[in-house]
Amino acid sequence: MMTLAIGGDHAGYEFKSAIIEYLNEKGIQTKDFGTYSADSTDYPDFAHPVSLAVQNKEFPLGILICGSGNGVCMTANKHQGIRAALCWNVELSELARKHNNANILCLPARFISIHLARKIVDAFLATNFEGGRHERRVSKIGC
Repeated sequence: MMTLAIGGDHAGYEFKSAIIEYLNEKGIQTKDFGTYSADSTDYPDFAHPVSLAVQNKEFPLGILICGSGNGVCMTANKHQGIRAALCWNVELSELARKHNNANILCLPARFISIHLARKIVDAFLATNFEGGRHERRVSKIGC
């Protein structure tokens, strides 16, 4: 059974809770790295632990959520081996996995619906990396 790392700040709290419930209903377990309320927080405090857990291969994939998705995405991408992708539609989610081998999905809670977020998560989890010509490109991402 797959287990995912998930986290987000106060702006992503409602989405995170809904996505955890949705994934659990589908038989996918989650490790919730916080936040645990809608009280104001700093997104790096949650993006770093999720990213480290994925980087250290404790979890195959992660999900991060903040208001715009940008803050958690920028933070996550500071970690070697992390390929975090900010996705606001299903096609971007699929392409992030197919072409970029993204291992953390970042969602913009203030710009999409929870219904769309679920579809984006489904696409992210259902799509595999194509490899081939994309493998060469992905191998050049790290510094």
